[in-house]
Amino acid sequence: MAKSKPNNLGFMIEAGAFYAYAGLLNALGLENASNLGAAIVPHVGRVTSAYKTSIRNIRMCFPNESDAWHREVQKASWQELGRMSGEFPHMGKFLDRYRNGDVVFEGRARVEATIGKGAVFIGGHFSNWEITTLCLAQTDKTCHFTYRPANNPIIDKYIVETRRQFGLELQAAKGKEGGMGLLRSLMKKRSVALMNDQKYNMGLAVPLFGYDCMTADGPVRLAQKFNVPLIPITGRRIDAKRFVATAYEPIPLNYDNPTDADVFAGVKRVNEFMEARIREAPEQWFWAHRRWPKEAWVKAGVM
Repeated sequence: MAKSKPNNLGFMIEAGAFYAYAGLLNALGLENASNLGAAIVPHVGRVTSAYKTSIRNIRMCFPNESDAWHREVQKASWQELGRMSGEFPHMGKFLDRYRNGDVVFEGRARVEATIGKGAVFIGGHFSNWEITTLCLAQTDKTCHFTYRPANNPIIDKYIVETRRQFGLELQAAKGKEGGMGLLRSLMKKRSVALMNDQKYNMGLAVPLFGYDCMTADGPVRLAQKFNVPLIPITGRRIDAKRFVATAYEPIPLNYDNPTDADVFAGVKRVNEFMEARIREAPEQWFWAHRRWPKEAWVKAGVM
C-alpha cells in the first residue's frame, strides 16, 4: 500500500507498546539492544507463519545442503533480523561508526560520480539494510528513497524520523504519488533508490534460484527511460561492530530503444545479482518474505 492507514484506538495502543519497547532498547545502548534483538526475535518468529516460510525458502534454494545447515541458516537469519530491530532506535549512532571506519562504504566513488547526473540505485534486504541506506544517504544527500510505509501511521512517523537522524531526508512511500516523486527527481538529474528483492505482483515473473517469482521491473525501466546507470548496493555485517556496504558496477542494460525483451533481460540480471549476493552470505538475507509462490515450493518438494 502507498500510505499508512488512518489512525485509530487500536493503532494508538499498538504504538504505545512499540514506543515502550523502543524506549527499552534505547536505555540498553546499541550493542546490548542488538544482542537482545538477536536473542528474542528468533523465538518470537517461531510462532509466526513467516518462520515456516523461511525454512521452505532456504530448503528450496539450497537443496543439496543438509537439514542441519538449513536450520542453522534459518536461525542465523532470524538473529540478524533481531539485531536490526534492536539497532534501529540507535541508527543515529551508526553515523559515528561510519565516520570512524567501523562502517565502510566500498565503491563510494561510483555513487559520487552520479551526483548531478542521476542514477537508479537498487538494494536488497541484507543484514541491517538501514546501514546500507545510511551510506548512500551520506554520500548523495539529494537521493530520493522509496519505502513501504508501516500500516500504523504513528509507527510509520517514528520510522521516517529515525531515518532522518542519519541523513535520509527524501523519502517517498511506494505507490502512484511516490512514483511521481521518483520521476520528478530523475528529471532533475537526481538519483533514486528502491528495494528490488521482494515480491511485486505487478512486475515480471523472472527466475531466482531457478524458480520464477514476481519481480519489480520499475527500476530497470526507469534507468532505461532516463538513460542512467542501474547500480546495486548491498551490505554485510562483519562482526558485532563492523559493517561493509558496497556499491557495485552498474548492471548492463540496453538503452537503445529497449523492448520488453530488453526489460526482461535487465530484470533477470538484477535477480542474478541478488542470487549471487545471497549465496555469499545466506544467513544475512531476509528469508521470511514470501518471495516465491506456493507453486514453487510444491515443485521443489518443500511443501
